[in-house]
Amino acid sequence: MMTWLKELDPIYQALAAGLFTWGLTAVGAALVFGLVRVNRKLLDAMLGFAGGVMLAASYWSLLAPSIAVSEEQGWPSWFPAAIGFLAGGACLWGLDQLLPHLHRGLPTESAEGPRTAWQRSVLLIIAITLHNIPEGLAVGVALGSAASGLESASLGSATALAIGIGVQNMPEGVAVAVPLRGEGMSRIKAWMIGQASALVEPVAAVVGAAVVMFAAPVLPFALSFAAGAMVYVVVEELIPETQQQGNDDLATLCLMLGFTVMMILDVSLG
Repeated sequence: MMTWLKELDPIYQALAAGLFTWGLTAVGAALVFGLVRVNRKLLDAMLGFAGGVMLAASYWSLLAPSIAVSEEQGWPSWFPAAIGFLAGGACLWGLDQLLPHLHRGLPTESAEGPRTAWQRSVLLIIAITLHNIPEGLAVGVALGSAASGLESASLGSATALAIGIGVQNMPEGVAVAVPLRGEGMSRIKAWMIGQASALVEPVAAVVGAAVVMFAAPVLPFALSFAAGAMVYVVVEELIPETQQQGNDDLATLCLMLGFTVMMILDVSLG
């Protein structure tokens, strides 16, 4: 895989990685064709694992390289990481306020953002799409930084990030599609919504790679921006969702497992 990726232009690398992460979301959502509902403990365990992967990726694949790149570019090592991290979280918070959306497992009346008469399925797609943007952006920024020639940015680390994001996208696909089927939606429609939630990732990946390739000074800010946006998603959506049905300990242990798996991936491939 690494040899094949090296031969591609970084923009095509980002597109391929984004399609990979979307594809695993579609695979996870495809379980709706065999399941009507998923055990809540299993769902919370999978979401906890996904959160752990994202948290580990935020540091090992994004924040740590941001600090290293800052030093190579002559910035104070902490400055781009701090500014970008806070800006990433603030951007996601702002989008949450501006766009109507609904988190999984909540009634339609709990939709956030401006009031609207949009259907529940539309509100769900918006929420999940919003929170998939940082994942695609992170993959693209990591691949773009690997093409920059800086010592602290490697293709191996970017590949580990893409693999980690893809792996954690599978339970997210399940978490979207199967509950919708349980509410009476047709299998094909539930799958369509589940996989559509990650279609934004290839687009965000290409945008992220292009930005850092053609504007090298923003690289450390872009890396930490993606990290901040991902941490916002974990804390604002994934962790609260795993705490609703009394599976707190299980979800926390799986979060730690996900963190460890992603850390091993990044260190071994980076």
